[in-house]
Amino acid sequence: MMPLANYRGRKVVVLGLARSGAAAAKLFHQAGSVVTANDRKERDACPEASELEALGISVVCGGHPDDLVTPDTALLVKNPGIPYSAAPIRQAEALGVEVVTEVEVAGQLSPAPIVGITGSNGKTTTTTWTGELLTAAGLSPIVAGNIGRPLVDAAQEIGPDGWLVAELSSFQLKGTTDFHPRIACLLNLAETHLDYHGTMEDYVASKAKLFANLSEGDTAIYNADDDVVAEIGRTAAGRRWPFSLTKRLAVGVSVEPPFPADAEGDSSEAHSAERWIVARDESGAQTRIAAVDRLGIPGRHNCANALAAVAIALAAGAEASALREPLERFKGVEHRLEYVGTFRDARYYNDSKATNPTATIMSVSSLPAPLILIAGGLDRGSDYRELIPLFQDRLKGIVTLGETREKIRKVAEEAGLTNVAVVEPVEDAAETLKRAVLEAAAMAGPGDIVLLSPACASWDMFPSYEVRGRIFKQSAHTL
Repeated sequence: MMPLANYRGRKVVVLGLARSGAAAAKLFHQAGSVVTANDRKERDACPEASELEALGISVVCGGHPDDLVTPDTALLVKNPGIPYSAAPIRQAEALGVEVVTEVEVAGQLSPAPIVGITGSNGKTTTTTWTGELLTAAGLSPIVAGNIGRPLVDAAQEIGPDGWLVAELSSFQLKGTTDFHPRIACLLNLAETHLDYHGTMEDYVASKAKLFANLSEGDTAIYNADDDVVAEIGRTAAGRRWPFSLTKRLAVGVSVEPPFPADAEGDSSEAHSAERWIVARDESGAQTRIAAVDRLGIPGRHNCANALAAVAIALAAGAEASALREPLERFKGVEHRLEYVGTFRDARYYNDSKATNPTATIMSVSSLPAPLILIAGGLDRGSDYRELIPLFQDRLKGIVTLGETREKIRKVAEEAGLTNVAVVEPVEDAAETLKRAVLEAAAMAGPGDIVLLSPACASWDMFPSYEVRGRIFKQSAHTL
């Protein structure tokens, strides 16, 4: 992508409004571009439209007109969630118009160095935790991106002495060409979002773009326990700093003594008092950072998130002595293994952000059995059979809902579960979820755990995982 000033007086199309689209439209308008913002939603579903029009920006709602992208279009900035099969994107590609997401734009704008964090699972926890560590170290971070705040807004606010900490999805990274973080972190890779990417190869290639423009002086942080991630990390330019739960690393951040490589581990194992987070640099200097049993959130996967956050903080220049307290204080983020309350002597947890089977496996493995699981949602073509061992070992019962309710029911029965309830949809999605909570409550006894961890995206019933999680919490509180 060219420098922003090169788009003055030229036509720029912003495809998809919402927060990031509106922010991009305002930015290019301020830069003197001729901006057209377009969304296929009807006008009454585009609350940003009036504000943009008041600024003099052309807004088209209710569909994609055939003449939206023309030969004189200089750039198309797309909402990350819009598929590349959408007609305006196909038109742009046919005309040779560059298609980017706001991440590409923010990368040019930010006067501060950028930390880019991606992965199939753990992005939000790691990004938020990284922000806490950098704040404690006095490094003035702003956290933005896929975590909620538009990256272009944060890039315009931050000063040169801070750090822009960006959670990045595969959707966002696929639309980048020159994006250049100072620190790039790849947490893990699991089969997900194939309805968008088409193949696992495209999904992995999109994630790997985070490392594509690293150079000498930059740092690649990657999970040495994930073979595909490790291969991508080992070929990155710049400093290579892995992290590992299961290996003692000569250079990087690891748990010592390591976790066994052949077991997922539960919360009691993850909080063994014998284990410490240890960092080693290229000179061989070793620093104990924090005891694993003192981390603020439980679970082996959260320990991996802590390793990544520590590696990022150290690479950004944080003093190791500043990290222990925020590692112990941090209690997680909303919708990610969030404790909701105890009702009728059973504990309820909201894990609505678990939008793929791997995330559900991690979450269930972090809590003590017996559990009643509420799962199901958008059908992306997975067969969910990887959940069978988890169902056999950890679950007392399961409640299924959403498009995948029958798929997950069959997997549960194949696993030998007899305590299975299927909630048929009603017109009001909130009522459907409330019925699922009531079914789970009927299965739960004193000391049990009821966990919403859907293993699916929310879009068959709800506009976002946040809405799904909040309705779950409201439904639990009605008990």
